Amino acid sequence: MLLSAAAAGALAAKAPAKDDVGEVWQLVADHLGRDAYIKLDGLEGPATRERKFAEAVVAVDYQPVTQARLESAAAVFAELATGDDEIAAASAYLEARLYQIHLQALDYEKAAVLYRALAERHPRSHWAQLGLVKLGLLTLYVLPEPATPAARISAAQALLPRLAEKELVRDLELQLGRAGAFYEQPLETILPHLVAADRIGGLIGQAREDLIVMIGELSLRSGHYAQARTYFERYEREYTYNMRLVTVRRRLEDLAALEAKAREAKP
Repeated sequence: MLLSAAAAGALAAKAPAKDDVGEVWQLVADHLGRDAYIKLDGLEGPATRERKFAEAVVAVDYQPVTQARLESAAAVFAELATGDDEIAAASAYLEARLYQIHLQALDYEKAAVLYRALAERHPRSHWAQLGLVKLGLLTLYVLPEPATPAARISAAQALLPRLAEKELVRDLELQLGRAGAFYEQPLETILPHLVAADRIGGLIGQAREDLIVMIGELSLRSGHYAQARTYFERYEREYTYNMRLVTVRRRLEDLAALEAKAREAKP
């Protein structure tokens, strides 16, 4: 889905009562792409910027998707992005997303260029902020430069001060921590990002569970026993009926043995 249900719902909420395009956004939020497509097709009157934007979004989400429709939508987004309103910022973001994950011939470097341009032009826009997080992912894993893992992480980390929305700061901190683990970077450089993401909070489901265990495990490996205990015990409290609990309790046993050994080693 090109536009998230939450984003479509927010657009629907902003629309005036009985607004036709607002109804389209609600249909998109409800995952009713076909109904949204039919609704737009039946609208009369001049094609406003919002209507053009909605048509491009729905054209991408309406199945079956074709490359011709994707390319046509990219052209519409590029045209709308030249404006100075929220539709311009959203269009610039969605154009970049097409090049990042939707088009048959993906172009990560072009997507990165578009995200950077959006952040320069609309730095405080939610869409620009979201684009910086996506740029961080591209920087961490797929862009040709920087070439080394440490340099990739450093370049993505440099985006953090440009983020004002705490949820997006959390998302980038989480990606920095995961990338550090993926590239087997020193644990002391990984843990601060993961702990920062946890402190901001707001994660739900599997992502939250995985983060708690990951911090506990990496804290244990790096000798931060108090922090490891905090996170493992937290998992034990919050996930009472999870099969993973057996492993976590074993890690608490390992931790107790290591703590005892550390106490014995003290003069």
